Amino acid sequence: MSDRNYALITGASSGLGWHFSELLAEKGFQLIAVSNQPAELAALKKHLEMTYALPVHTVHMDLAREEAARSLYDYCEKNDLPVEVLVNNAGMLVYGEAASVQYAQVKAVLQLHMTTPALLCRLFSENMLKNGRGFILNVSSISAVMPYPIISYYGPTKTFLRHFTRALRTELKPAGVNVTCLLPGAIDTALFEKYLFDRELARRLHVLKHPEKVARAGIKALFRNRPECMPGLLNKLAIYMLPIIPQFIIGMIYARVRKVT
Repeated sequence: MSDRNYALITGASSGLGWHFSELLAEKGFQLIAVSNQPAELAALKKHLEMTYALPVHTVHMDLAREEAARSLYDYCEKNDLPVEVLVNNAGMLVYGEAASVQYAQVKAVLQLHMTTPALLCRLFSENMLKNGRGFILNVSSISAVMPYPIISYYGPTKTFLRHFTRALRTELKPAGVNVTCLLPGAIDTALFEKYLFDRELARRLHVLKHPEKVARAGIKALFRNRPECMPGLLNKLAIYMLPIIPQFIIGMIYARVRKVT
């Protein structure tokens, strides 16, 4: 691996992003770690530079801002950081009825899950095409096949990212650029901390996956040039079973959820 190989990871400072960063450092990539968590970014930088003796560039940035993608690309250009691997991982869980979710949250999730990753793909893939080599991993979700109430903003934005990744892969594959979509289920990260449920039971039932295992599956799929990666048997079944649940059953479940909340 030459000293000109950089991997850029959004949402790098926690959960999946931390493990993506570690796995790419193991492969010898210098890192550009992007997050809106400055303390966690500093901890990631210290850990990775001590462990792998590779420089880590940290960028404290809110990727839900309208100009975020251009600002991040310009930072890399200005600092001569040619990105060979792009991991669009940053995300947020928006849970609630569409009419009652805070307006600012709606804007943020639309920007973070759709506009910013699509623009980052647009900007960095142009350079990858010129070089005849590159890797893009977009993190969607099994909720991409679940246009269900309560996750009416989260699921559909992940649907966009899944379909966009498919189209992008078709366009870039002939030029030697690998594009992969990761579709994880529930992951044992801080994303679910504020939602009350039995996390220990969910772990034992393998409903909650460990983020390191999911990240490893995603990186493996990316470098093997797989179109999609769905870690875990339950998730593979869910991808095919969830879309065929009749609408009246969804309505019954929703009515019960509303009654107990």
